Amino acid sequence: MRRGESGLCLVVGVDKPSGMSSHDVVNRCRRIFGERRVGHTGTLDPLASGVLPICVGPATRLDAYLTGHDKRYVVRVAFGAATDTDDAQGEVIRTSPVPDEVLDPFFAASFVSSLVGASKQLPPVYSAIKVNGRKACDEARRGNIISMEPRDIEVYAAELRGVYGADASEPPAWEIAFHVSKGTYIRSLARDIGAALGCAAHVGSLRRTSVGNLTLDECVSLETLAEVGTRAALDPVRLLGLRFAFADAAVERAVANGNQLPKDALALCERRFGPSALEMCACTAGVRESCEDVRPGELVAVVAGNKLAGIYEYDGASRRYKTRCVFQTGVSRGDL
Repeated sequence: MRRGESGLCLVVGVDKPSGMSSHDVVNRCRRIFGERRVGHTGTLDPLASGVLPICVGPATRLDAYLTGHDKRYVVRVAFGAATDTDDAQGEVIRTSPVPDEVLDPFFAASFVSSLVGASKQLPPVYSAIKVNGRKACDEARRGNIISMEPRDIEVYAAELRGVYGADASEPPAWEIAFHVSKGTYIRSLARDIGAALGCAAHVGSLRRTSVGNLTLDECVSLETLAEVGTRAALDPVRLLGLRFAFADAAVERAVANGNQLPKDALALCERRFGPSALEMCACTAGVRESCEDVRPGELVAVVAGNKLAGIYEYDGASRRYKTRCVFQTGVSRGDL
């Protein structure tokens, strides 16, 4: 085993604290697991806290399959000031009076509800988006502003949780729970909410509560992770959200060699989605045989020895599963 390799292959969920960058969390996890191959699957701004999926060892190859999920956040939108980063960690670049209607709970609830739907969004200047190979945030720090194009996003749900500042004891603010598509910047939503109301606004605080199937209650603090180590491992098959198949001995050998698989080699299964208590029940095990035929281009997960052995893509023309990603040691499925 080479230096910096632990032999571990797993995925954990970290409850990132505010004030740390996602890269800081990765470095902390490298020390915890004694493994240099550690990566996160979706940057959280230093200001933000909450769900940060972390892949350890060869499981870092799952990054491409875990980054396209929808996300949920709870954000406090602060009114009256705009910053260069669109959040509270930036420099104030503009202030403005706050319209009285902002403090009206009925108006606020109606406005927040109107945010649901598909739209175009201009990402923040300080973002990790690359344009011609250059990160926008790096260029912004150098004083160079990169021109970025609006992107398609969708707000699936938006719920007003509270209106603050009516008694003047704190700046006016709204607390909102969002469920959004991949690529949606909450900082841009806050900025655009202020623009629509005719005043400056920015993100005062932000907490991510889910990424795809990974929720906050499954995540652990860095301190807890240091104590429990590999016992914090999560099931990557569930996190991927793909249909899956359990390999017999012949399929397991074929997958280990990276071979293609005929269509009839895999009997697809899917999770039962329902109350968590039902999914944990031994009589259902949360798994059932899938009735729907495999679709051309569909990705499926293959489980062998109770580990994720590989990800395959079905080719309709050849009626075969083609290899996308194979793990020689398998990705741990945690304590199932």
